[in-house]
Amino acid sequence: MADVVLLFGRLLFLALLYLFLFAAVRTGIGLVTTGRARTTPGGLALAVVQGPREIRGVRVPLDGPVLIGRSPDADLVIADEFVSAIHARVTPDSDGVVVEDLGSTNGTLLDGQPVTRPLRGSVGSRIVLGRNEIEVVRS
Repeated sequence: MADVVLLFGRLLFLALLYLFLFAAVRTGIGLVTTGRARTTPGGLALAVVQGPREIRGVRVPLDGPVLIGRSPDADLVIADEFVSAIHARVTPDSDGVVVEDLGSTNGTLLDGQPVTRPLRGSVGSRIVLGRNEIEVVRS
């Protein structure tokens, strides 16, 4: 009788182990990316044109609102003393982007105009944060 209980316990343990491994692999496959750049329905991205050399040329797809700042919590982190912790937000819109300054110390410019309220931009628009320049591009 004890042998039957041990055998049943081992089979149950193996079944649970395989179930766990199957769930882990299935979840892991969903996390793996293909290595291609993600594109948005509008196909817009932010490209760092001028700034620290570590991020110059970086493109961030506009899949949703993008926070720009010095904080590690920002989507686009710029290590520059003229950039606030959470400096600005760029949100994709049906025909371009909306740029908002989030109370930064040094301000934000969109195409040379100070951002004192949410402003609309389009492909080719330049966002300036301190000594850094970001362009809205097609991805």
